Amino acid sequence: MKYRTFDKSDVKISRLGVGTWGMGKTMWIGADDAESKRVLHKAIEEGINFFDSAFVYGMGHSEKLLGEVEKEAGKTLFITTKIPPKNFRWPAKDSYTLEECFPTDYIIQTTEKSLLNLKRDYLDLQQFHVWSDAWADRDEWKDAIVKLKDSGKVRFFGISMNDHEPTNGIEAAKSGLIDSFQVIFNLFDQAPIDQLFPFCLENNISVIARVPFDEGALTGNIIPETTFPPKDFRNRYFRGDRKEQVWQRVQEIMKDVADETESLPEAALRFVISFEAVTTVIPGVRKMEHLLSNIKAVEKGALSEELIQKLARHRWIRNFYQ
Repeated sequence: MKYRTFDKSDVKISRLGVGTWGMGKTMWIGADDAESKRVLHKAIEEGINFFDSAFVYGMGHSEKLLGEVEKEAGKTLFITTKIPPKNFRWPAKDSYTLEECFPTDYIIQTTEKSLLNLKRDYLDLQQFHVWSDAWADRDEWKDAIVKLKDSGKVRFFGISMNDHEPTNGIEAAKSGLIDSFQVIFNLFDQAPIDQLFPFCLENNISVIARVPFDEGALTGNIIPETTFPPKDFRNRYFRGDRKEQVWQRVQEIMKDVADETESLPEAALRFVISFEAVTTVIPGVRKMEHLLSNIKAVEKGALSEELIQKLARHRWIRNFYQ
């Protein structure tokens, strides 16, 4: 496993992390706790030490699984989680007030709930699960971060950016209190390259790349006839003719990557880690076969510069979360 330094520290984290949204067993249907724990243990055995969760993933369920596995493995992991907005509305809009979303006491209290779920005294990284830079100049969220860090309950603090809004957070980071951004970055959404990545490199801020497979679209497994279990959020994400749109675009990507990679999932992960600003990538994992495939892909390292330039043509501006 390859590692990178988490910026503003000497902590080494794995280039490949594990996202645990699906393990929370809400919105993603079909997760099994026993299998989830096997996957987490195998990830640790393979050298992965970066695990991303959120309080809202099963309302603490994925946090509890992570805490159990960390104790069972007997190894200290780099565990991140997120504070949901108090109004439970995603994404954050500029019209929402800070008091509606992240009042000081709520930030601290929710962090303490996550610590109980994880059975830990501290979080390696706590994050706002949404953000609006309309709040950037407010002192209340800054005071909460300082209190949590000074008390030893949080080592680092970051922002999980709104979907497809990779500049909404830059103003907050100018405070010097933001250590990382978690952002959607994949073969379709290449927008972070424009402004976010240069800003993070200049200001020593880590980038955690999420949704590298575009919720499954960039695995090549979403075809026009694909169906999902009832209540699975992908029924909404890929509604209407979106599966057809995805399939047509994926065919073109597969042609471009055929000579340098063995599969579309490999190309998708290697594309993400080809950028210097990206510290780690966190594909969601629920099954062992997917974990092993991800590890194999990341171990191959970056794509060639020639292929990266060719893949720029697949940038696709849209928001399937809406």
